[in-house]
Parts: sequence; structure tokens; C-alpha cells
Amino acid sequence: MGQTGLWILLAALVAGLAVGLVLRLREGRIRPARPGEDVDPDPSHLPERVAAALGPAVTLVQISTTFCSPCRHTHARLATLAENNDGLRHVDLDVTHEPEIAHQLGVLRTPTTIAYDAAGAELLRVGGVPDADTLLDSLRPHLAPA
Repeated sequence: MGQTGLWILLAALVAGLAVGLVLRLREGRIRPARPGEDVDPDPSHLPERVAAALGPAVTLVQISTTFCSPCRHTHARLATLAENNDGLRHVDLDVTHEPEIAHQLGVLRTPTTIAYDAAGAELLRVGGVPDADTLLDSLRPHLAPA
């Protein structure tokens, strides 16, 4: 391998490390809904399975696929969070055979968790496995006081 080949290999390694770092930094990051995004008070703008899952307060809709290992970790974390907090509901939608749901919601990876209020307005979304405490802190303004 010549010197040019070594430089190409080094550039590929640096690019791979940079992409990996960016992906790791985005993992589990909470992104609040942007102003004007998904604020339609009528949940009919949502896929039918999502609209049917909405609860009386805040619903965490987890978008999963069958062979997604982080999806299982997310499910356990969100189910526990919902069990321990009044006004919080968790629904796990496996979109393995219904990718159109993920497409309609703008979901590009699993797991993705989207928090909706009772009217179907998106409050926030998380790509990857969320940190339970950070997620709960972000949702507190939308939950009824205990």
C-alpha cells in the first residue's frame, strides 16, 4: 500500500469516527416540538393507530420494530415511567409491517418516542433510548400536579 492508500485509509477512519460521534451525541436527546409543528387540535391528522392510542393526558408513543434491541430497553424504561406517574401513558407501536406509520410521523429510526397531549399535539420526540429523569422533567409542565 502506497502513501496515497494510507491517507485514504486515515481519512476514512476519521470520517467514520466523526459520524459515530455525531450519532452518539444525538442518542436519547429530547427535541421539543417546533412552534407550529403538529399543533392541529384534531387528532385526525395522526395515523389511526396513533390517534386511537391517545390518553387523557400525555401519551408516549414509542415507534419500534421487531428486531430492534434498543426498542426493548426503551419499552421497559417507558413502561416503568408511565406506571409510576399519573397522567402518563405509554403505547408501543411495532411498525415492522406498517412502515407507512413511521413515514407519516417523520420517524427515520427506531426506537423513536413521541409525546402527545390529549388533543394530539406533539410535545416532544426522542430518538434512541431516552433518559427517564430527563424525559420526565421535560414532560412535567404537561402533567397534572400530584
